[in-house]
Amino acid sequence: MATPILVTGAAGFAGSHLLDRLAADRPVVAWHRNGAPPSSGAHVAWQKVDVLDRISVADAIARVRPTTVYHCAGAAHVGRAWDDTTPTFEVNVLGTHHLLEALRRAGANAVVLIPSSAMVYRPSASPLAEDAALVPPNPYGLSKLAQELLASHASLDGLDIRIARSFNHVGPRQAPAFAASGFARQIAEIEAARRPPEIVVGNLDAEREATDVRDTVRAYEAIAERGPKRSVYNVCSGTPYRVGDILERLVARSRARVSIRVDPARLRPNDIPRLIGDPSRIERDLHWKPAIPLDQTLDDLLGYWRTVLSV
Repeated sequence: MATPILVTGAAGFAGSHLLDRLAADRPVVAWHRNGAPPSSGAHVAWQKVDVLDRISVADAIARVRPTTVYHCAGAAHVGRAWDDTTPTFEVNVLGTHHLLEALRRAGANAVVLIPSSAMVYRPSASPLAEDAALVPPNPYGLSKLAQELLASHASLDGLDIRIARSFNHVGPRQAPAFAASGFARQIAEIEAARRPPEIVVGNLDAEREATDVRDTVRAYEAIAERGPKRSVYNVCSGTPYRVGDILERLVARSRARVSIRVDPARLRPNDIPRLIGDPSRIERDLHWKPAIPLDQTLDDLLGYWRTVLSV
């Protein structure tokens, strides 16, 4: 049997889509933290491993000894990191330390893909390239930069580290705490008569990328398989969308009439007005570009919530 690939956080948003892609034709060990594992194909071996449990991580790595690791386990919500920084730093920093230390102690000759974030950069209205200043504007970004620094140090111990700085990505299975998914869920709830015909929103003027998650994980695979050792790549389209425009596209797909109400409690004073990446490096080196148009992403996202709420 071929040495399996390991995906941590495989039951999460990006992790689950990556698992779909990788496990189509090869063995994958998938870590999940809580509850029963989702159903998957014949190539998936689920293991219940909490990255905050150092001993469990070490034991699992010693058994699997993977040659490729996609470290998708992590806290990913910027707003929640402002409200309570401790869980964000525990999972993103301490959890990463446990994983990298376990790989080092096991003598694993592994490629390790670390999905980082655009939030490690100093905010700018201009497209951000990989050599832009690293000045995180929020606790979440700081946790991801600390994660990157841990990974860079681990590369000195022989691990083959590659870093993917992902900009905003959306799609089916995304938690409703994120804007596009939250809008889609509210529309599906209205259609199902589970809530009044009103969508509650926050800041609609912010501009963000909206790469489909399935394109994002395709980039992760390309970086892990073809990227140079210690490489850093933005995973982005270079195309920003106003959040209000995404809402309008979703409302146009609604089967029910809806109104929109701005909730001041959802407005964050530290919200970044515009966040856009420069995709030149990944396009040049790995020939990766997003392939799924936004309209398809939004169709699939709304269809996902309609299906979830129909069960």
